[in-house]
Amino acid sequence: MSALLLNLSASAWRHGALVWFRNLRLFMSLPAYFFDRVTAEVFEQMDGILALTDQLSRQRLTPDAQSCVSSAAEAADGVRRMLEAAVDLRKVTTEGLTLDPAPLRLRELVDEVHAQWQPAAAMSGVTLLVSYDGDHDACAMADRGRMLQIFDGFVGEAVASLRRGAVEASLRAAIGPDGVRVEGRVRGVRDPAWQLQDFEARVRDVDQRFGLRVAIGVVLARQIIDGLGGGLRSEGAGGASETVVFDFLLPIASEAPVEAPQEAERSAHVLVVDDNATNRMVAQALCEMFDCTCESANDGAEAVEAARGGRFDLILMDIKMPVMDGVAATRAIRALGGPASLVPIIALTANAEPEDAEGYLAAGMNGVVEKPMKPEHLLAALQAALGENDAADDRPDAAAAAA
Repeated sequence: MSALLLNLSASAWRHGALVWFRNLRLFMSLPAYFFDRVTAEVFEQMDGILALTDQLSRQRLTPDAQSCVSSAAEAADGVRRMLEAAVDLRKVTTEGLTLDPAPLRLRELVDEVHAQWQPAAAMSGVTLLVSYDGDHDACAMADRGRMLQIFDGFVGEAVASLRRGAVEASLRAAIGPDGVRVEGRVRGVRDPAWQLQDFEARVRDVDQRFGLRVAIGVVLARQIIDGLGGGLRSEGAGGASETVVFDFLLPIASEAPVEAPQEAERSAHVLVVDDNATNRMVAQALCEMFDCTCESANDGAEAVEAARGGRFDLILMDIKMPVMDGVAATRAIRALGGPASLVPIIALTANAEPEDAEGYLAAGMNGVVEKPMKPEHLLAALQAALGENDAADDRPDAAAAAA
C-alpha cells in the first residue's frame, strides 16, 4: 500500500513538475510574444498614418497645412524605419543573418550611400566624399539592403564622431576566380575624446546625434559583416585620421540586374476585405498607387455578398475576421459558380509561414501577401494574379464555366 502511495506521489510530482516547466516556458516566451505583437501593431498604425497623410497630400491644402502633413508623414516613416531596424537587429542576434541575394551592380551602392547620408552630414557640418573603384559594370549576387546597412553603420558612426571635417567612403570591387572581393573603407578625422569611449558609449553618442535608427545600424553593421564571414579592421594613417576597413567575398552574378517591375498593364477593380479600418485604408491607398479602383468589406460574409456580382478583378482577403474568416469566405466564393467564383483571391496575413500559406492555397486562394504590406509585394501579387486570370479566361474550360 505504501509503495502504491509512493508511486502515486511520484507520478503526481512528475505531472506537477511538467506543468510547472510548461508554464515557465510559456512565461519565458511571453516577452517575445508581446514584442512581436506590439511591433506588428505599431507597424499597422504607422502604415495607417502614412496612408492617411498620402491621401491628405493629394488634397488642396494651404502651405502651412501641407507642411504639417509632410511633417506627420516624415515622423511616421521615421518611427517605422526605426522599428524595422530594431526588429531586424533582434532577429539577426537571436536567429542569425538572413539574406535575399539578387544581381547587383556594385557601383550603384556608392550613389545610394551618398544620397542617403549627404544631407545629414551637411547638417552636421561634415563633408561627405564617396567613390567607387572597380569594373563599371561589376555585378555580384548580393543583398542590396544588407550592403547599404553596412555603410549606414560605419558612415553614421564616422559622421557622429565629428563636429566638422570630412568623411570619405569608398567601395572597391575586384573580380577573381572565387567571386567578387568587396572592400569598403570609411575614413574620418580621429577625435581623441571619441577614441577613449568604449563601443557602447559610441553607440549612445550616435543615438543622441542622429537617433535610435542610426545607432541600431552601427551595431547591425558589425553583425552583418560577421554573418557574411567578412573581416573588419581599423587602420591609422599616423595623423589625425582613422580608416575602418571591411571586406567579404560575394558570388559573381551570372546575369545583369533586372529592371524594377513596371505597374500592372491594366487597371483592376479590387475588393479589400478586412475588419480593421486602418488596414483597409492602407490596402486601398496602395492599390490606388497602381491606378486600381477599390471597394471594401468589413468581414468575410460581406465579401461573399459583394463577390456575387462578379465585378471584381481581384480580392484582397484578410484571414482573421469576425462573422466569417478569410478562409471560409474564400471557400464560399469558390462555391458560387460562374465568373464570380473565378476571381483571384490574395490572402493578407501576418502569418505567412510556408505551412500557413499551403492552407490558404488549399482553400482556393491564389497567393499570399504578408502584413505589413509593401508596395512591391502587392504589385507582384497584382501582376501574378491578374496574369493568371487573363490566362484562365483564354482557356476553353474557363470559357465554358463562365457560360
